[in-house]
Amino acid sequence: MPRHRNTAVARNRLKRRLRELVRTQLLPSAPPADVVIRARREAYEATFDMLAADIARAASQLERLFRS
Repeated sequence: MPRHRNTAVARNRLKRRLRELVRTQLLPSAPPADVVIRARREAYEATFDMLAADIARAASQLERLFRS
């Protein structure tokens, strides 16, 4: 997690949110693989629903990639 002038509390909150979204949305639909997510500065201000939409979009892109 990049710092982007945020506190440790904000970084840990973002990590927990992203971990939960990957666990519930990305892992069930993807084959076993390592996942690396690079959080941008905007992610710290994003709501959980906004992050969920971004992860869902990434999951659909991964599905298309693995199907072809």
